[in-house]
Amino acid sequence: MDPLKSPGPNSMSSIFYQKYWSIVGFDVCASVLEFLNSGLLDPLINFTQIVLVPKFPTPSDMSHFRPLNLCNVLYKLASKVLANLVKPFLDTLVSSSQAAFVPGHLIIDNVLIAYKLNHFLKHKTKGKNGFISLKLDVSKAYDRVE
Repeated sequence: MDPLKSPGPNSMSSIFYQKYWSIVGFDVCASVLEFLNSGLLDPLINFTQIVLVPKFPTPSDMSHFRPLNLCNVLYKLASKVLANLVKPFLDTLVSSSQAAFVPGHLIIDNVLIAYKLNHFLKHKTKGKNGFISLKLDVSKAYDRVE
């Protein structure tokens, strides 16, 4: 983890844990192992604050802000360990139609799927009527996907 990234709700960034690992390391490892063994995460560790960061110098609309999650370092660490444990099984856990956040899959692949679906709906001549196509506007954490 980047030691100088934004601190969590307890105002501690990962540089604190790295600098004082000899003091806090055992407790950090014990907390993460407890989460992995029990599946339960202490609500204080799971506490996250969401702040709005302006995209422009003088924002005047809510769309001019970007949400930023301030998570505890222990939460980030536990989620990274869990993600690394699950990574070898992603191909069997995630549908082949899921195109984002999976190594080797690109979100742009969804454009081709949407194009093929619309082409099918326009040229459909047989079968039941009643198919519908929706164009959705999805707001992402960083910007917008339309």
